[in-house]
Amino acid sequence: MTTRNAAATRRRILEHAQRRLAQQGYAATTVKGVADAAGVSPNLITRYFGGKDGLFLAATQVEIPVADSFDGDRSTLGARLAASIVRRWFGAPGEAGEDPLLVLQRASGERPEAAEALASFLDTNSLEPLHRYLRDSGLDDADARSRAAAIDAFVLGVSTRRRVLRDELGDPAELEAWLSTTIQRLADG
Repeated sequence: MTTRNAAATRRRILEHAQRRLAQQGYAATTVKGVADAAGVSPNLITRYFGGKDGLFLAATQVEIPVADSFDGDRSTLGARLAASIVRRWFGAPGEAGEDPLLVLQRASGERPEAAEALASFLDTNSLEPLHRYLRDSGLDDADARSRAAAIDAFVLGVSTRRRVLRDELGDPAELEAWLSTTIQRLADG
């Protein structure tokens, strides 16, 4: 007899949902496809998440620890941010395509609530902390806001081009070096 573990089953469903949503987008992802990949009945998705919309919302809960990137001098901000970005984009082996932020990016063209969730997430977790960091590093408020917006737009643009439009990310070390240099230029003005 097998012991049921609802929490483990829920996690497994979410992992498969994140992978499929990140790779295929919202419209192409089906409850049955996620259920089959997770090895469960589609009824469990309805039970745990209320259906496809609830599964999508659960799969897009995003937490990115940004504090580490802002510890240190502004002269090395580009290197810290680039390292964090490349780690997130490439992930550990077996994690490629499971990034909830990528799920939101792909779905933002299909679902207005995903676009709003992505914009809100970026404002709260990227733009504003970066603005505060740059201001606290000695820039006046307007300049700090302008530079933070440029960095935020640059990273989102690169992510969209290389991950959402399915262009190749390239070599991680080369990508990190390029991101580091460009982000640092934007931070320095």
